[in-house]
Parts: sequence; C-alpha cells; structure tokens
Amino acid sequence: MNKRLLIIDDDIDMCTLLSRFLSRHGYEVETAHSAAKGLQKFKESSFDIVLCDFRLGDKDGKDVLVEIKAQSPQTIVLIITGYSDIKTAVDVIKLGAYDYITKPLIPDEVLNVLKASLDQPEDERQKVSLAPGKKSSKKQAVLNNEYLVGEAGTTKELYKQIEIVAPTNYSIILYGESGTGKEVIAKTIHSLSDRKDKPFIAMDCGTLSRELAGSELFGHVKGAFTGALSDKEGHFEMANGGTLFLDEVANLSIDIQASLLRVIQERKFKRVGGNKEMPVDVRIIVASNENLQDAYRKGKFREDLYHRFNEFSINLPALRNRKKDIPLFADFFLQKAKTELNRDIDGFENEVMEMFINYSWPGNLREFRNVVRRSVLLTQSGLVSSSTLPWEITNPTALEHNTYVPEETSAAIPSGKPIDLKDAATKAEYDAIMKVLKEVNFNKTKAAEILKIDRKTLYNKIKTYEESMT
Repeated sequence: MNKRLLIIDDDIDMCTLLSRFLSRHGYEVETAHSAAKGLQKFKESSFDIVLCDFRLGDKDGKDVLVEIKAQSPQTIVLIITGYSDIKTAVDVIKLGAYDYITKPLIPDEVLNVLKASLDQPEDERQKVSLAPGKKSSKKQAVLNNEYLVGEAGTTKELYKQIEIVAPTNYSIILYGESGTGKEVIAKTIHSLSDRKDKPFIAMDCGTLSRELAGSELFGHVKGAFTGALSDKEGHFEMANGGTLFLDEVANLSIDIQASLLRVIQERKFKRVGGNKEMPVDVRIIVASNENLQDAYRKGKFREDLYHRFNEFSINLPALRNRKKDIPLFADFFLQKAKTELNRDIDGFENEVMEMFINYSWPGNLREFRNVVRRSVLLTQSGLVSSSTLPWEITNPTALEHNTYVPEETSAAIPSGKPIDLKDAATKAEYDAIMKVLKEVNFNKTKAAEILKIDRKTLYNKIKTYEESMT
C-alpha cells in the first residue's frame, strides 16, 4: 500500500510540483496551503508523513508539529526551512520532527529523506516523538564549545568510521585538504577511546626544521647540541598513555622517519644525546594532505613506516562536498564570533547564505570560520550582509581565471645540462607557482588557495626548488 503524505505549504506552485513528483514515485499525496487547512485535513484522515513549511501565514510550522505529534506520535514530520532558519529548524527536531529540508527544495533530496525516515523502525520514531526536548541520536548535530558535527551524508559516513575505530588502538592516517579539521577529528577519536583521560598531544611536523624534529619528538638532554641548556621532554613523553597526533607527517625527513619507526616497533625511545631508554605507550594518529602511498612510491616517505601508520585511514570531505552542513557551520561560527566580539547579530541575509553555499571554500572550515568572524566584526547589529564578505566570495568566478597552466616551453632546461624529466617537471611546477604568486602580489596564502595546496606545502616546494638550483 502506498504511503500517504500531506504537504502543508502556502507556496501553491511548490506544492503542485512536489506533489506531482512524489506521486510519480509511489506516494499518495494531498496538499494544504495554510496551517489551519493542513491540520483539518490531518484530523479528517490519516497520514504516514507530513511535510510542513516552517513559515506559514497563519501559524508556525513548530505549532503544527506539536499539534500533529499530540494527535499521532508515530507520524513522521519533516520541516521545510529557509537557510536563515537553520537554528530554529534544528530546535524543532527536539520537539519530535524527524528531519528538516532546506530551500530551495531538490526533489531527489526530498525523496531520499522520505525513504530514510520510512526505513527507521516505527518504535524508534516513537521513542523520539515521545521525548520532547531530546534530539534523535540519528539526527543529532553534536554541539559543544569546540566543534560541530554536521548532517550531510559524507559527514555521517565520516563519523560512522570514527565510532568504529575510536575504541581500538589502531594507528590512523587522516587525509584531507588544509582546513578540513584533521586535528578536531583526531581529538574526537581520542575522546571516544579508552585513552580519553590521558593526554592528547599535537605536533605540527610541517613547521619543524630537520635539526629540531628529533628534539621535539623525543626530547633531549642538556648539552646534546648547541642551545640545549637543560633537559627537555619530547612529545612522545608528554603523550605517554594517551594519543600523539602528528600533522603533515610527510614533511619529516627520512632519518627522523627511521627513528620514528624504531620507537613504534620497540615502544621505547632515547632522548637526543641521551643513553637511557624510556618505555612509551601512545596511540599515533597522523595527518597528511598528500597521499602517503604515493609519497613512499616517490621515495619521499618510508614504506615500512607507512604500513605501520596505515592500520586504518579516514578521508575527510572538503566543505564544498558538505553543502548541507554549510548553514549549520555558519550559525555555529556566528554564535562563537558573537560571544568573542560581544556583538548582537541576528543572522545572515539570504543572499549571504546563498554565497556561502555556492562558494568553493578552498580553505575549508578554517577559511569559513575566519570569514564569519570577519563579517561579525564588520557588522554592528541586525543581519550580516554581503558587503562584509571578502572579495573572493562575492566574486567567485573571477578566481577561476587565475589558475595558471604552464606552456611546454616554460619547462626549458638550461643548455648544456642533461635532460632530466624530473627536473623538467619541477621547473614547470615552479614556474606555475611563481606565475600565481605574481598575480596575487606574492600573497602566499592566496596563492596556495588558488593552486589548491596547503600553504606549508607551497613553502616547501619553493624551498626545494631553490635548493636544487644552488
């Protein structure tokens, strides 16, 4: 028997189009163009699902939800919202709504949400409906002072993997573009593990020189090298019993990688310049925006160390692939910025939210957070307007023409030097980097975004080329 669905929305055209689409997919659909008419239809007949707009002329969708749940707790209610209503829409989930769908409506997305809601066992739906004020664990957008867990499909898959691997002692590789929140994910894994009451220590390998990496990882004894004026505890010692997170691990030199491998194998280490072996028990999580398997094939990373780390790997989705999460993160960053800057801001103009959703976010969540903080700083009250946004967001198509593809002649090798394909590729890459740098007045952060690489990777590539020319 076909499932019966009631659409309550004062947009007659939308009701008509959605009704026809869902009818073609096996639903028995009725429509109502006001809250009063919708509630009357619901009283006169039974429906499996109600799809209700949040903003109705005669009553809020929240009030409709409460009345429907009072009459029929098992009925699935989905709320339609505008992007600026996300915070309110999340609140209605506490009152028993199964989910919310944001405008503009995408028919296939509506269909997927309907199927997901019907796939959930009825007794689970009733548990949620009979517990006002408590979010469904399935739909929970986890909020705390540090991070938010979104609702997009890729996000759900990400946290499903985290829940599986967190209780183990597996070493993990986190892959993801710059700004996707790799350290946040590492902290989340740590907090869900048996080591949660022990230290979580993070180390950025991308900023360390070859000389300092060993000292930072393993510590040193007084007099081990010039400037070692006292004994120093390394990151392994600080993380003992807990979790050590190594960001941009591919930047470690080969000799440090060898030392790291020995520590992982033997579970003991020596401080630089010391003779005493110290036992250590740490779980290691590493992060890289470069594929470590490709790195070891190129000779840049030890294959045996890669396999030690690769007991489990997780790919973090880019923000542009989590569009459903963008309104949630916008509100999350807004609330934090309001508190930080003591601003009374009501939200974002619809135009601003559309720009957020359509922008590619090369800097991902880190860039998004900074954009929101900047906009809040420039807004005294009311709604955040597009005038407070950076140029690249209000003019997204302009950046597309800045990407430089070098011509074959740009990779010319100096006369008299034997032809080496590796040298030619390096020269072409360097030319492309310098071309973009000139176009952005040598703003390395902007250049890295256009080239779609991490800023530290950009620095390293420039340094590597310049060293090869000396």
